[in-house]
Amino acid sequence: MKKSYLLLLILLSFNLSAFASGTNEIDSGATAWMIMSTALVLLMIPGLAMFYGGLVRSKNVLGTMMHSFVAMGVMSLLWVVVGYSMCFGENTLGGWIGWNSDYLFLNGIDESIMEGGIPELVFAMFQGKFAIITPALIAGAFAERVSFKGYVLFIILWGIFVYNPLCHWVWAEDGFLYNLGPMGAIDYAGGTVVHISAGISGLVAAIYLGKRRGYPNHHLRPNNLVMTLMGAGLLWVGWFGFNAGSSISSGLGTAQALTATQVAAAAGAVSWIIIESFHHGKATALGFVSGVLAGLVSVTPAAGVVQPIGAIALGILATMVCYLAVILKDKLGYDDSLDAFGIHGMGAIVGALALSFFIRDSWMTEAALANGGTWSSFQQLGIQAAAVGIAIVYAAAGSLIIIFIVEKTVGFKAKPCDELDGLDYAYHGERGYGMLTPN
Repeated sequence: MKKSYLLLLILLSFNLSAFASGTNEIDSGATAWMIMSTALVLLMIPGLAMFYGGLVRSKNVLGTMMHSFVAMGVMSLLWVVVGYSMCFGENTLGGWIGWNSDYLFLNGIDESIMEGGIPELVFAMFQGKFAIITPALIAGAFAERVSFKGYVLFIILWGIFVYNPLCHWVWAEDGFLYNLGPMGAIDYAGGTVVHISAGISGLVAAIYLGKRRGYPNHHLRPNNLVMTLMGAGLLWVGWFGFNAGSSISSGLGTAQALTATQVAAAAGAVSWIIIESFHHGKATALGFVSGVLAGLVSVTPAAGVVQPIGAIALGILATMVCYLAVILKDKLGYDDSLDAFGIHGMGAIVGALALSFFIRDSWMTEAALANGGTWSSFQQLGIQAAAVGIAIVYAAAGSLIIIFIVEKTVGFKAKPCDELDGLDYAYHGERGYGMLTPN
């Protein structure tokens, strides 16, 4: 009996001390899912490397893949040192950026537990993966014609001066786009912050650098479409962490985002091969994976706010627009090497705008109550259009300035002789396929 009373006293003392400390308890289920989501988003980066690497010529496969892999190192360090502070710190410089000195090197969050029961370090690592993949996406627009050291300097400056401010405006609780309208500018998982900014920046860089040698007069064939297919598969799998993980929980919202992601990707893939079959008479493997990406990109800003039928509609609509954008690039005369703008930029713009007409009734009702009684899809469309416009202008202007700085310092465009030899040997002293003669 005495032992029972002693045990009860110990448990009561523990509970009272925990209550008195005011600390949040860790939700092991939500934390486990967020750790898994973090790993899934990281998996997307080698997936992107494979996707891009298979689309270039054999002499550039390693150099192209290195654009993704080097971002895993450089941007990770940048994120830990200042990125998290700039994105999720309190407004500074008039709200242009966030800042919290306690977040430098993540020192101030070493033992912090967020309100949802997730260690803040897990949240910081999850968000850091978005900061890695975004500049890696840009590289697809200027593949096969950019210097390696110029690229590295570019992504450092771009991460600090373009990505971090956009991230703060859209996702930080005191960001001005986050607080625009009763629902804010909706960007559930990075349509604006990641894909629009990357697509527009890639377009600016592609135009600035000019066309690849031989383009478009010579057909620059992919070196390994099998690798591209596998890369697309990894991207599809990893995108569940990208979108469903953005619920920052493990519950109903997670399930809704996961479902929307799957059906949008499927709708995009099927739509692309149907369009392609009518246009060219054949359904290609490259067309299928292009449709997958178009669908995934389009649902990224909308994943948690639309029902499956809305996700299907977004996937179909974005695929039609992206297909047209890929065709028109030759007519417009710019060389978006791997269609970073045509798919990521255009797909995200479509998704960010069109989601306004597919938002769940529960979200619209809550927005109406917050607005004093009414809120319509067209009102939300105005908010979305403002966010998209701001992202386009800011990413384009910021990227152009950064490219100019990089070009005038270490050089951005590959030298003609390096482009002729191939990026693999010119910048890394290696060949992707042993002793094969570069094509």
